[in-house]
Amino acid sequence: MTTPNFLLSNGKNMPMLGLGTWRSPPEVVTQAVKDAIDIGYRHFDCAHVYGNEAQVGAALREKMDERVVTRDELFITSKLWNTHHKPELVRSACETSMRNLGVKYLNLYLMHWPMAYKSGNDNLYPTCPDTNKAAFEDIDYVDTWRAMEDLVDEGLCQAIGVSNFNEQQMNRLLSVAKLKPVVLQIECHPYLSQKPLITLCYDNAIAVTAYSCLGSGHTPYEKPGAYPLLQHPTILAIAEKYERTPAQVLLRYQTQSGIIVIPRSVSKQHMLDNFKRIWDFELAIDDIQAIHDLDCNGRFMTMKAAYGHPHHPFEPVQAK
Repeated sequence: MTTPNFLLSNGKNMPMLGLGTWRSPPEVVTQAVKDAIDIGYRHFDCAHVYGNEAQVGAALREKMDERVVTRDELFITSKLWNTHHKPELVRSACETSMRNLGVKYLNLYLMHWPMAYKSGNDNLYPTCPDTNKAAFEDIDYVDTWRAMEDLVDEGLCQAIGVSNFNEQQMNRLLSVAKLKPVVLQIECHPYLSQKPLITLCYDNAIAVTAYSCLGSGHTPYEKPGAYPLLQHPTILAIAEKYERTPAQVLLRYQTQSGIIVIPRSVSKQHMLDNFKRIWDFELAIDDIQAIHDLDCNGRFMTMKAAYGHPHHPFEPVQAK
C-alpha cells in the first residue's frame, strides 16, 4: 500500500503522509524509521535542530542497502536552522544535513523559522546573558532565501520552502523570490485552523504541511473546560461514529482538505494505524464543520524565547 501524493508546483510528488521526527530520541529513531519504511512510509520530515538526522540516516542507508527502498522512492525534508541564516552559511548547513542523512540531495529544504539567531559556533540556542532570551542577528530572511535558491540551481535540493511564516512574511517573500516556496509547513490542527494562511498558499500553488496535527499533551491556552485535542468530546464522538481512533479522525480531517500531515511516532502499531486507516473513509460535511468549530487560535508552538525578534511570525499579543 502507498499513500496518495500531492503534486507540487515543481512537478514532483510529495506523499500526503510522512513520519515526523521532531522529539524522537536518537536512541530509538533509527528503529522507528526502519519500521516505518517496512510499513510503507516514504516521506520523512527531518531537521538539523532535532539532533537525530544521523540516526535517521542510518536507517535510510540500511533499508536502501537491503534494497527495500531506493533513494528515488523516498521524499526527505530537512530544515535550515536559525543560527545558519547568514547567506554564506546556508550551503554548508544543507550539506551537513545531507551528510548526516546519507543522501546526495534533499527533496525539500525548508527555512525552519524566519528569525535569525546569532551564528559563529555550534550553539543552536544562543542566548543573551542579561535576558536569557535568544540572541538575535540582523539578517533578513529574504537574503537567506536567495541563498537557498542557489541550492536548487546547484542540484542539492529539488525544492525549497519555509516553515512558521505568517501571511505578511509569505506575501513579502512571494513578491521578491526568484523561486517561490513550494511548501509552507505550519502548526495546524482544529484548535488552530490557519484558514487565511492556507488560502493564501493555495492561491499561490503552495502546498501546506501540518505539524502538531494531533495536538499536544497540554492545552495551548487558558480556557475553563479545555481538553487535550485527542480527548475532546467532539473528536471522540466522531471517532466512534466512523469506528476510528481520534488520531485517525484528525489525520483524515487534514488530508481530506488537501493538507499534508507528518505525525510523529516511534510506535510501530501507531505508525501502521496512521498509514493504513485514514484513506478508506471520508468525513461528512457536518462532521468537518463540527471540527472546524473547535478553532480557538490555540497555538502550542509559541517560540517564546524569540519574542522581541523583528521577524517573529506570531501576533504580538502572544508575547505579553
